[in-house]
Amino acid sequence: MTRNKLRLAIVGAGPAGIYAADILLKSERNFDVSIDLFDQLPAPYGLVRYGVAPDHPRIKGIITALREVLDRGDIRIFGNVRFGEDITLDDLKHHYNAVIFATGAVRDASLNLPGIELEGSYGAAEFVSWFDGHPDVPRTWPLEAKSVAVIGNGNVALDVSRILAKHVEDLMVTEIPANVAAGLAESPVTDVHVFGRRGPTSVKFTPLELRELGELRDVDMIVSDEDFDYDDAARAAVAGNKQVFVIDKVLQQWRAREVGQASRRLHLHFFAKPLEIVDDGTGRVGAIRYERTAPDGEGGVVGTGEIREIEVQAVYRAVGYFGSPLPGIPFDKRFGVIPNHEGQVLTRDKATGEARQMYGVYATGWIKRGPVGLIGHTKSDAMETIKHVINDLGNWWTPESPSEESVVEMLESRGIAYTDLDGWHRLDQHELALGEAEGRVRVKVVPRDDMVQISRGEV
Repeated sequence: MTRNKLRLAIVGAGPAGIYAADILLKSERNFDVSIDLFDQLPAPYGLVRYGVAPDHPRIKGIITALREVLDRGDIRIFGNVRFGEDITLDDLKHHYNAVIFATGAVRDASLNLPGIELEGSYGAAEFVSWFDGHPDVPRTWPLEAKSVAVIGNGNVALDVSRILAKHVEDLMVTEIPANVAAGLAESPVTDVHVFGRRGPTSVKFTPLELRELGELRDVDMIVSDEDFDYDDAARAAVAGNKQVFVIDKVLQQWRAREVGQASRRLHLHFFAKPLEIVDDGTGRVGAIRYERTAPDGEGGVVGTGEIREIEVQAVYRAVGYFGSPLPGIPFDKRFGVIPNHEGQVLTRDKATGEARQMYGVYATGWIKRGPVGLIGHTKSDAMETIKHVINDLGNWWTPESPSEESVVEMLESRGIAYTDLDGWHRLDQHELALGEAEGRVRVKVVPRDDMVQISRGEV
């Protein structure tokens, strides 16, 4: 069959989805392309808008590049549209030749730890969604703890720790929503403890993130000399890896600082393997119990049997994100991804159990490979997936109603209050105006209904 046009749906308007659309439009091919992006949120950009701390304007600069792609006008956006509720896989087959799922990973990975279910124990992703003004999380957050534990040694752990320890006055130049600022202003926190089971040379922080911690006003950085008795493997890591070298240099500078004058403290506990979150007797978090570990001589650690305990009233687990299943799409419950081969979605034959390609269905980004890697990985991911979309044209779906107008008619007939690119521009300008009135770059609109009404010009 000769194909002269690809009608492509992409579910997910974050970096992964936008990059996939851009790469396809710029690729060499012998057919025309028409792309529609769908997202459950009224605004685009996914975790760049709702997963990056508000005091990270340099990282949020990624939005500038994404904006340039969307503002070309050759990609349509349908926001506030939920896959599985407002549209289904059958709907997509009716209107498109293929679909790419780029839905990311927004849930917290689980942590098998006694006491993890106690009141006062939270997932970092939930907290990030709250302080980033995600419309689908509660507007308030229980900030009642004086001493807080954060489990994890990655950038999300640092984001959570920094927002908890930072004085809210220093966040008011950012786009932090008003309800978040009000919540943080009431926080009684004095101490934030960050736990990682391995040593300082094995952390997953980036140097930039780590340096920013040391720049916090009126916050002492507390590190322990006992964590810096490096073995040969650690010394080799410092000498042989530039990133590890910089991280070590930052931590060594903190060791030399005088502390004791600040009103808040941020403690980094290395070689500390959490064992249990301790009940205070009322069903709430009362302490965190951990085991000291030691280098095993090969870059790993072993337990020492030495058990320690620190009183805390809240615990945040920052041990990674996890994907969510999509109706009618295969899902690997163990790894939280859509099973795939280089982006081609795989399904299992019920009779033989063998994996085979699910024609017309593709994946890219974190839902494809898991929540690891930076933006550069997302681009290479998309390139790999798009290569197969192009080469698989003989197995594309044959839609009954492929016109661009028919999609709009479908959404409107169902009463779905979708948002589009013009709507995002209206919301964007509204948020910028709110920020200008307060001497800030932007103030986010948080309630979903308000976002939709502003986007649709209904207010």
